[in-house]
Amino acid sequence: MRTPLREMRPLQAPLRPRRVLVLLLPDVHLQDMAGPVQVLYEASQLGGAYQLSYCAARPQVTSAQGLVLSNLLHPPPPRRGDLVLVPGVSSDTLDHLEHVPAGWLREAHAAGARIASVCSGAFALARAGLLDGRRCTTHWKVTERLRTEYPRAIVIENRLFVDDGGVITSAGITSGIDMALALVEEDHGPIVVSRVAREMIVYLRRNGDQEQRSVYLDHRTHLHPGVHRVQDWLVAHPEKKPALAQLAHIAALSPRHLTRVFRSATGVTPKQFAAKVKVQVARDLLADPQRTVEAIAESCGFEDARQLRRIWKQSYGVSIARYRTGQRLAEGT
Repeated sequence: MRTPLREMRPLQAPLRPRRVLVLLLPDVHLQDMAGPVQVLYEASQLGGAYQLSYCAARPQVTSAQGLVLSNLLHPPPPRRGDLVLVPGVSSDTLDHLEHVPAGWLREAHAAGARIASVCSGAFALARAGLLDGRRCTTHWKVTERLRTEYPRAIVIENRLFVDDGGVITSAGITSGIDMALALVEEDHGPIVVSRVAREMIVYLRRNGDQEQRSVYLDHRTHLHPGVHRVQDWLVAHPEKKPALAQLAHIAALSPRHLTRVFRSATGVTPKQFAAKVKVQVARDLLADPQRTVEAIAESCGFEDARQLRRIWKQSYGVSIARYRTGQRLAEGT
């Protein structure tokens, strides 16, 4: 019997939960709040660690949909490592943002917190001056208004979300979920975020112009549970060389059926995906200058260092030695 998703062992025990301060403004949109919050909640059940708190300038806020949210905390002193989430509000109330704690938002950013907005929540960040000189986005209906009212903000259209120096803005509603998934991936890695996406039955998507450089999330824009299980297993065991029959058992499918649905869902075969995983893991491990190419090749299931070097050159067009030199130069070491 397959282990239930919620009972899967996390990749590693988190040191401590990251504090998430959800700033609720009057006329907040419930979906703008609920989508990202649900992502962070699910992540905490599936190997991540977040502590959700809800705060506002007043102890009670009425949402745009009429639901009253009460017993809200006064915004606490921010600290480094916090995530401040600002859901959007009704566009009819954008002329009345006097309840935005602009000073507190500036203090949170200065303290080292990440600041993330959903939809029209970007106007609250702009009011606090956090979008001055930064690339940002918001809901398509109000992008021109944001650009006009806050000319120092660099407003970008047709984007799911934009991250500029720890200030993250998203286009609205479901893109807030995309943004939250990206934050979970950054905090806790690809397997945790893939578990969350599967639990919520949502796609894993990226920002519009972000380089597709992580196989952990590439080929994940599907909802087939058997294929997801195989992908998770291959990511967790890059050193293995499983037979198709073993992967089919993991997927609870016949080998022939797995081959067909895997390619249909991902665009590649299980063997091709496994090869991509090995190269990606090797790339991750190469960031550690103490690891030899020989040790990395063994960790990733290559026959030897020579095979790794050959496949690396085919994949990236440069030798491993040149790649490592470029990394050191980029880091200034």
